Amino acid sequence: MQMRLIVGVVLTLILAACAHAPDAPQAPRPLTILVSIDGFRPDYVTPEDAPNLARMAEQGATAPKGMRPSYPSLTFPNHYALVTGLRPDRNGIVSNTMEDADISGVTFKLSDRDAVTDRRWWDQAEPLWVTAEKAGLKTATMFWPGSEADIQGVRPSRYATFDQKISSADRVDTLLGWLDDPAGLPAFATLYFDIVDTAGHWYGPRAEETRASVREADAAIGRLLEGLKARGLEGKVNIVVVADHGMAAVPVGQTIIADAEDPGAVRMVTGGASGGFALIPGEEARGEALLLKPHDHMTCWRKADIPARLHYGRNPRVPAIVCMAEVGWYISNAEMAAKRKPATRTTGAHGYDSFAPDMAALFIAVGPSVRKGAAVQDMDNVDVYPLLARMIGVTPKAVDGRLPTGVLK
Repeated sequence: MQMRLIVGVVLTLILAACAHAPDAPQAPRPLTILVSIDGFRPDYVTPEDAPNLARMAEQGATAPKGMRPSYPSLTFPNHYALVTGLRPDRNGIVSNTMEDADISGVTFKLSDRDAVTDRRWWDQAEPLWVTAEKAGLKTATMFWPGSEADIQGVRPSRYATFDQKISSADRVDTLLGWLDDPAGLPAFATLYFDIVDTAGHWYGPRAEETRASVREADAAIGRLLEGLKARGLEGKVNIVVVADHGMAAVPVGQTIIADAEDPGAVRMVTGGASGGFALIPGEEARGEALLLKPHDHMTCWRKADIPARLHYGRNPRVPAIVCMAEVGWYISNAEMAAKRKPATRTTGAHGYDSFAPDMAALFIAVGPSVRKGAAVQDMDNVDVYPLLARMIGVTPKAVDGRLPTGVLK
């Protein structure tokens, strides 16, 4: 009896000690690198033009039909959707060009360095690098829309000022150099290439020049993989390769002059595949009469009447009238048309209906956290955010996306 009592006391002490012992340290999560190849359609991935991406697709997870962008299918809104999990109507970057009554006298444009680095445009959402930095994790952004601003007062530990002249190879080498920091690897990094989008705009998605840009982007991916291998990181890094949107051909002459019948009735805020128009005070009825009637190759709505499936129109930055061109057409106004030289060859555009097949975007994920052969059949680009958050181990914000089924081990 005495022996049983002693044994019982010892066991009780052991269990108490275990209950109060600190948790065992968790193994560090692998580095996750998010790569964007702007304007890269899923069907650009072929063994001939993109052998590195083709191999990654075989080794990891894909979206066979492509990933659906958010509307409008433009660069800045969708890059911010990818890293916030919020569609443009909620993340605040509603277009590549936009206005805000609370930021008076300023028009946000890609070419305006002051606007691009002004946190007021970005603070409606919290990108993943901000969440990670707040959690004590280091991040590094080798170009990404928004990463040059101190969003919510936070910047990535490492970031670079966008310079289109920096080659794809040099962008890779800069990121690889950051990985050599004696302080250790970041938890999350980004890498951005714009060459495929640029070629697609100038020559169209099927041009040989665009194929050449695909080969260059794929070579840069190969350079990244080789650089990781040289650092002993082969197979130890999660790599998620995405595009912000696809690209559609725009044949010569397929431009819609939205105000041709009544120049000056509205003010165009932004044009292209998606057009945004402000109503002129005192001329609202005139402007609505011009734009809201039926048009060939273009549909216009009051912002409150935009179809629900596009998840667009609630944000104050969305112009009063939004027009969407038929795929292959381009919206302009009389003033812009007079300034531009008419196109003499097929070009390319994006910004169309996010459900249009030509707007589908690339998605490939590979790495130690990814299930080989996973195929996501219906994927929105806002689904990338919860995937990345899980990979790097931060608590995701409440977002529009959902974790893609079956991608993670």
